[in-house]
Amino acid sequence: MFSDAVIGCDTNSTTIEKPWQVNKNILRCMKYVSEFHSPEIADALLKEIKQTVKGNWHIMEVCGGQTHSLVKNGILNMLPDNIQMIHGPGCPVCVTPVNLIDKAVYLATEHNVILCSYGDMIRVPGSGMSLLEAKSKGADVRILYSPLEAVKVAKENPGREVVFFAVGFETTAPANALSVVHAHRQGIKNYSILTSHVLVPPAMEAIMNDSDCRVDAFLAAGHVCAIMGMGEYYPLVEKYKIPMVVTGFEPVDLLEGILMAVKQLEAGTYTLQNQYTRVVGEAGNGNAIAMIENVFEVTDREWRGIGNIPFSGYGVKEQYSEYDATKKFTINIASAKEDATCMSGDVMKGKIKPFQCPNFGIKCTPVNPIGAPMVSSEGACAAYYHFNIAATSLVEHTNELQDVDAGFSTPDYKLNNK
Repeated sequence: MFSDAVIGCDTNSTTIEKPWQVNKNILRCMKYVSEFHSPEIADALLKEIKQTVKGNWHIMEVCGGQTHSLVKNGILNMLPDNIQMIHGPGCPVCVTPVNLIDKAVYLATEHNVILCSYGDMIRVPGSGMSLLEAKSKGADVRILYSPLEAVKVAKENPGREVVFFAVGFETTAPANALSVVHAHRQGIKNYSILTSHVLVPPAMEAIMNDSDCRVDAFLAAGHVCAIMGMGEYYPLVEKYKIPMVVTGFEPVDLLEGILMAVKQLEAGTYTLQNQYTRVVGEAGNGNAIAMIENVFEVTDREWRGIGNIPFSGYGVKEQYSEYDATKKFTINIASAKEDATCMSGDVMKGKIKPFQCPNFGIKCTPVNPIGAPMVSSEGACAAYYHFNIAATSLVEHTNELQDVDAGFSTPDYKLNNK
């Protein structure tokens, strides 16, 4: 992958002509997260990116975790001006539709269930209130770290119904499926899941089919591929003739992924490559896939701010329907629209950057969010807000910066609007 370096673990090689090549040599042998934050290796990759790139390219990182790493580590400001990163819809909390949040709130407030959820979800606004607001009004809403904890809660409270808000991409689907299997095996009848699982490949295809699409290459989500493998992405590469690189989340991962994508773009080639080899295998995790296929089936799914995408989600199979909250309870909730002033859909489609939304940092903050991407730990808006990438732009466009929450300060580096 590095044409001017010998890939191996010999850091004492005397054949290395450039001083940073020794770092490239050990790239495949690194084991610790700290090593993937190495300034020397990052600098070497940046130099090679700048030497390689000639055209103007738009590269979409699919996962919100990748977005946060790009922003937090200042990588957007280090890249050449002719490489523009587009932030994709890879935040499952962000794309959970308003209607489903309303259903979760309804279950917690009207059916008196114990509503369990990951932390990010409870602050995402529905059409009326968030789960956090429902909790403040007396609803029994609990933040858990695992759906298996929710099964335990159900076992300890046999007289109460327990619903776990099962949100996520393919990455969290195995654990949610496992919770259903565990409840079934233990005969726990008062447990169910409210499912909002979404799938990455159909979303990528929807982006490519959009008439406004500007994506020239993708950095695919490494954690999703760790579960599902790489097989689903080959057809996309061939159909759209677009380079795709399965990429990790640390600074060195992302810079290497960008370099691999740029090399393909400059060469006029398109293929699926795996940067994240230390985690992702070709076939993925067979046991996890088997668990998903046992409990879930592929269905159409609505994506908040984007709309309905065919075959882009998981629903509970009929054989486990007693653990499907939408079938266990009568939930008469009308479809609700997103706040008309919220531009999160355009952010997640990569059409605008967060700071180009007029509400960003003024009416929409992590404390008082209008859209989900300002809430989630993987949301692009939250990343830009917390790490101040757009502060200079805010100063230029508004005099209301003093109203923004304490801690939001102007950065001491130049904004390049990447």
